[in-house]
Amino acid sequence: MTATVPPERRMANDIAVNLGHLPDEAAAEAVAGHIGRFWDPRMRSRLLAYADAGAEGLHPLVIAAVRLLR
Repeated sequence: MTATVPPERRMANDIAVNLGHLPDEAAAEAVAGHIGRFWDPRMRSRLLAYADAGAEGLHPLVIAAVRLLR
C-alpha cells in the first residue's frame, strides 16, 4: 500500500521550488503571497494544519511561508 502525498503539501513544495532562485526571505514572502492570494481558504487551513501536525516533507521555504501566513 502506498501513502499518498497531500495535495497541499505537493503544491506548496512545487511553489517553493519554483521560487527557490530568490533569496530565502523573499522566496518565503513570495510563497506566502501566492498561497494567500490564490489558494482557497480551505486549502490554506489544511496546509496550516499539516504544518501543525509536524510538517513532514514540507520544503523549508513552505515552513517559513506558513509562519508568515499566520
